[in-house]
Amino acid sequence: MKRKILKLTVGIFLLVGGISANAQTTDKINVVTTAVPFLRISPDARAGGMGDLGVATSPDAMSPIWNLAKVPFAQKNFSVGLTYTPWLKDLGLNDVYLLALAGYIKLDEESAIGGSIRYFSLGNIQFTDQGGNDYGNGRPREFGIDAGYTRKLSDKIGLGIALRYIRSNLAGNLAQSGTAYKPGSTVAGDVSFFYTGQNEAGEGWNIGAALTNLGGKIGYTNDATQKDYIPANLSLGTTYTKVFDEQNKITFGLDLHKLLVPTPPNFVDPSDSATYSAQVADYRNKNVVSSWFSSFGDAPGGFKEELKEWQISTGAEYAYNDQFFFRAGYFYENKDKGNRKYFTVGLGVKYNVFGLNFSYLVPSGSGVNRNPLSNTLRFGLIFDLDDLGAESTQ
Repeated sequence: MKRKILKLTVGIFLLVGGISANAQTTDKINVVTTAVPFLRISPDARAGGMGDLGVATSPDAMSPIWNLAKVPFAQKNFSVGLTYTPWLKDLGLNDVYLLALAGYIKLDEESAIGGSIRYFSLGNIQFTDQGGNDYGNGRPREFGIDAGYTRKLSDKIGLGIALRYIRSNLAGNLAQSGTAYKPGSTVAGDVSFFYTGQNEAGEGWNIGAALTNLGGKIGYTNDATQKDYIPANLSLGTTYTKVFDEQNKITFGLDLHKLLVPTPPNFVDPSDSATYSAQVADYRNKNVVSSWFSSFGDAPGGFKEELKEWQISTGAEYAYNDQFFFRAGYFYENKDKGNRKYFTVGLGVKYNVFGLNFSYLVPSGSGVNRNPLSNTLRFGLIFDLDDLGAESTQ
């Protein structure tokens, strides 16, 4: 393993240490951080080609990850998808990756069950302390597994609910500076909504919304006051599909995302230990449920800063004969809230019951702003069965 992997140790202990990174924020740059950030990585190669657009796109095997409520409107009774996403490939790392398996099975014309498994491997890491002392090697890894039920409320509206188990093993049972670390785990739930206004030809609007990862905090020590927020999130999306003829159609879409976790305050200098400790305790001790609502108005910079916390995905998909797909998209995050900005392109091919999707993130940024997926080709396999009498819209 290349020595570059040591850089990942910093990230691990930032997660274990909670909000320590935010103690260095200025009045302008104030990034909202959470534990288990792998749940915010798009594992879907189709969506990855459209700027990570997926809340209101047409249903497919990966729908349980984006919006389970889409599934009853799928035109297949059963579908399963597998995706592989290399992570930090641009740094020459080969054993850091995200695997995702998702799918659904329809119980009847009105209802279905679906779920997903996401596994994130951080490779082999040599643990060291700030003084460079060796604490041995480890294989940090995280996973989330979920299952849910979804049902049509009418011919145009669907609703879905899901339950997720999350486990994060970043440092194993490592003991450092008198602190014993352990794997963290928690449970969360999703609620999703989908509306389709498309006609029989598949032309028209789709609208989707999803509340995801609504659950308790996660901790890596036995200290209950040191638990961190998980990435509870609100997603809103819409797409419009224009059908030109039986062989050609194009879909345009827009997604908005907002983390439902507290915005870190403007921390004082840590040397003022009494005030700093009080700020940290106040931040950590916020009630999880109330923080979902207060996250819309707790930014130190007021409404202007709250607007900066919304992320935007926009993309398009051209389909030829529902067999060949060409995609492009753009993702935007404000420079004061993470500064992720990138273009994406993608391709899809469907033959009989098999489908292949590929996406590529166009390199952008440099240094700490370099996207971990730069120069990375993501790919996914879709397997559809049991046609209900119409061609899949992919």
